[in-house]
Amino acid sequence: MTAQPATQVLETIEATPGAVAEHAARTLAAGGLVAFPTETVYGLGADATNGAAVARLYDAKGRPAFNPLIAHVGDAAAARALARFDDAAEKLAAAFWPGPLTLVLPRLADCPVAELATAGLDTIAVRVPSHAIARAILVAFGGPVVAPSANRSGHVSPTTAQHVLADLRGHIELIVDGGATPMGLESTIIACLDRPMLLRPGRGCRPSPPPLGRAIPSCSLFKGRISMPTGWFDWRRHRARPRRRRMSTSCRWRRARSPPITRRGRGCGSMRSASSAARRCSPSGRCRRRAPRTRRPRSIFPRAGISSRPRPISFPICARSMPRGPAPSR
Repeated sequence: MTAQPATQVLETIEATPGAVAEHAARTLAAGGLVAFPTETVYGLGADATNGAAVARLYDAKGRPAFNPLIAHVGDAAAARALARFDDAAEKLAAAFWPGPLTLVLPRLADCPVAELATAGLDTIAVRVPSHAIARAILVAFGGPVVAPSANRSGHVSPTTAQHVLADLRGHIELIVDGGATPMGLESTIIACLDRPMLLRPGRGCRPSPPPLGRAIPSCSLFKGRISMPTGWFDWRRHRARPRRRRMSTSCRWRRARSPPITRRGRGCGSMRSASSAARRCSPSGRCRRRAPRTRRPRSIFPRAGISSRPRPISFPICARSMPRGPAPSR
């Protein structure tokens, strides 16, 4: 049985940012797991090129292995060494990197990221964070770092070091305490494969003018479209609104031909138009239609002749001794 690692919390106030980044980079190079702050939420980092470290990350989070991870790099040049960029990806990266935007791109043949981190797919998700501590750790490490949210799978994403410690104590080696995260929401994910496609709405900025100049369609998991000129990352502005119920052509034609309502029928209590009143009501104004009579409920034992109205029973209740004739007279 393997011993659980002791989790160390390193505050950036007590140590210089350079020393914190060097310590975190040494832990990552040794195959350890490091939780550090980003501009969105706290991420749980591991060496993306180390398959054993990536497997430990999946185990610490309880994350299914078919769910790929996001590779974090220090700049756009390091991201181009992992994936192939098209024109749309270049424009999005130039507009939003560094920042809370993740791009899903075709993976290069010589990509050093472990296959377990991409779940065996031929695509890879890359991001360049803008947080100062995260960028310092990535620069000091000098390689890609897979960093999902630092919490158990299915739990709320952490925004402080105390949240990470309460969820992953004893499962990781180091937590870099950089205070509360500025945004508190995961990054936006856009797939740039055949055409740009919104996979997950998140936090972001509002470019002016927009980088692509058109709306990015969303996948079936997120209904609706994100309009880029009005803030295409702010998905709360584009919530689904209730649609008015459309009337069929025949129903509109009937409503246009129906005469105005003249009087109320006295028999059934329903509103009568001029045509229906002449057809169904008497000249005196009393409607000939009557409300339907309430029927008595049927017998629960029809073969035994027992009605549903309670009354004394003078014969035994038995399957063989039950009379099969009509109900006894009262």
